[in-house]
Amino acid sequence: MVKHLLVHMDSTPRAGERLGLALALARRHGAKVTGLFAELEALGSSLVARRTPGQVQEAARAAGERFGAAAQAAGVASAWWTLGGAEPAELVGRVVACCRYADLAVLGQPGEQDRMPGYLVDQVVLDSGRPALVVPATGHHPGAGERVVVGWNASRESARALHDALPLLRGAAFVGLLAFQRPGGEAEEPGGPRPDVMELLALHGVRARYERAVADPQGIGLAGVLMNHAFDNQADLVVLGARAEGFPVKHLGEVAREYLRSMATPVLLAG
Repeated sequence: MVKHLLVHMDSTPRAGERLGLALALARRHGAKVTGLFAELEALGSSLVARRTPGQVQEAARAAGERFGAAAQAAGVASAWWTLGGAEPAELVGRVVACCRYADLAVLGQPGEQDRMPGYLVDQVVLDSGRPALVVPATGHHPGAGERVVVGWNASRESARALHDALPLLRGAAFVGLLAFQRPGGEAEEPGGPRPDVMELLALHGVRARYERAVADPQGIGLAGVLMNHAFDNQADLVVLGARAEGFPVKHLGEVAREYLRSMATPVLLAG
């Protein structure tokens, strides 16, 4: 169940797009939305130019007013949290900690603006223990979850993403499961039992369409295949496991990183 959404708010125009999507999801699921204001004092990539703490506080106040008015108009229960000025790593760590108290964190596409470090999404996905719904830096995305495409390769990460997305999948009009595999290989491990991901979805009341996608080293790659599949099916949400497999140091996998660079559809990432 999705009963508490946390949406990252700042003083940029795209904060309104994230908020609108969070409120739409909250109304659909009867959830509460918490707005979390967090942004750096530094101006852009400058190491010198900074706003004063008072200017950041004023930005937080104005954002809080916009958030409160929108939540009230939508008839959604809400709360407002503000994080004070801090160095980048510390501020991101505070955001990650806050996300642990929500069912889903709504964030902006990395690099869409310079009010937070570009690795915010990575850290939330990898360290918060909660899924993140990332909203593209362009376009209007009034909802997510009516038409969903799920990337699947039977890994730990894709299993985590699939299960985190179940509350959204249950109410979807369309769910397409795109099973990734290497050329000449199977989407799932051969030998032994033959678990069926489609049966799992059916047990949860989700009717889905199954298709396979073969990785082509000379082609557009799996991220491109996933984007094209989402476009062809008019998806408003993509679900994807994010953490790389087989590495002692946590980081996003190649497909997730490539998708985030060129995304046109909101994506739910889980690590």
